Amino acid sequence: RQPTNLPPVSPLPPPQLLMGIDLKAGGRIRKTARTAPKSENPYIRLLTKLYTFLARRTDSPFNKTVLRRLYMSRTNAPSISISRLARYISAKPAGTTAVLVGKVLDDERLLDMPKGLSICALRVSESARARIVAAGGEVLTLDELAMRKPTGAGTVLLRGPRHVREVYRHFFGVAKEGHVKPYVRSKGRKFEKARGRRASRGYKK
Repeated sequence: RQPTNLPPVSPLPPPQLLMGIDLKAGGRIRKTARTAPKSENPYIRLLTKLYTFLARRTDSPFNKTVLRRLYMSRTNAPSISISRLARYISAKPAGTTAVLVGKVLDDERLLDMPKGLSICALRVSESARARIVAAGGEVLTLDELAMRKPTGAGTVLLRGPRHVREVYRHFFGVAKEGHVKPYVRSKGRKFEKARGRRASRGYKK
């Protein structure tokens, strides 16, 4: 015999309410690309507004690409040396402006500086700027480029090598096959130096 003093059982909710979506965790959204820069730099914020307008009002994919790269972290916006930049732009028509959403650095190994380089970058080191200007070139900012070439015509969009940081040597799939660098406790003669093969390397079997 069942007891009669139990509280009434509430009816089950509708099937569509049995399982929910964790909205705080993002729900079903799988997109992880940035939609705004994390930097609080006011210049980058103003550039973002400028290229948001240009990307919306022009049909040029150049402005959309620049805007997307303004959102990127510094890891994904690597710097480039003037030697690599000069090599890239040498195959382009005369008068082409090299655009880099990142930093341009000097390279002392480049002895003969090309004449008349036109470079637009987010940042340029002082020594690189001095060498470019001394060779009859010009250095533009991204807002000056927007005034001069709003659709990106006559430009070439460059990017520095991404996987040059030391940490990428440890990543399988990024480092060369068979050359993934191990994390070791020390650089001494007893660590990762053919241990067990000879007595001077820890021990000998």
